[in-house]
Amino acid sequence: MWGDLSGYVWGKSDQEIAVPVVNERDKQTYYGAVDYLLGELVLKAYDAGNSKNTINYLEYLLANSPDQRLLIFWDGASYHRSKEIRGFLDSVNQSLPTEQWKIHCVRFAPNCPVQNPIEDIWLQAKTWVRRFCALIPSFSHLKWIFEWFIRHTTFDFDTLQMYGTYSKIK
Repeated sequence: MWGDLSGYVWGKSDQEIAVPVVNERDKQTYYGAVDYLLGELVLKAYDAGNSKNTINYLEYLLANSPDQRLLIFWDGASYHRSKEIRGFLDSVNQSLPTEQWKIHCVRFAPNCPVQNPIEDIWLQAKTWVRRFCALIPSFSHLKWIFEWFIRHTTFDFDTLQMYGTYSKIK
C-alpha cells in the first residue's frame, strides 16, 4: 500500500494487534564537525548514530588534528551523554585540568536547533541536492552528490559566528 495506512483493522477488542511495517527506504547517517577557522565540514559516513560511532568519529577528529585541542559543540543526543562517551573522554583527557583537555564538549540547550550551526549546513546541502533530484538515478549517486557538496563548500554564516572568535588551540 502506497502512503500511510488507513488506520482501521479488525480484531478482538481485548487483544493488541501488531501491524508489521517494512521500512524500505535507504538511509545514511553522517557525522560532521565544522572547522571553525577554515569553514569546512569534516564529514564521515556511518550506518547509525550511536556511542560506538561517536567515539570512532572523535578518534578520527583527533587523528586529523594531532596537535590541536578540540572544542566540540553538540546536541543532547543520548549517545553524546552515554557512559561509553564519558569513559572515552576521561581516557583522552587523562585527569588533566579542564583548560588542558584534549577534547572539551559543550552541549547546546535542549530542543534548540537554532544554536547548532551543523543544522544550517545539513539544510544547505539538502537544498542543493534537491535541485538535482530528478537527475539522480540511485541512492548511492545521491550520497555522492551530497558528500561532494559538503567537501567543496566553505561555510560562513551567522550561526557559525555566534560563539565568538577562536584561534588554533595548542
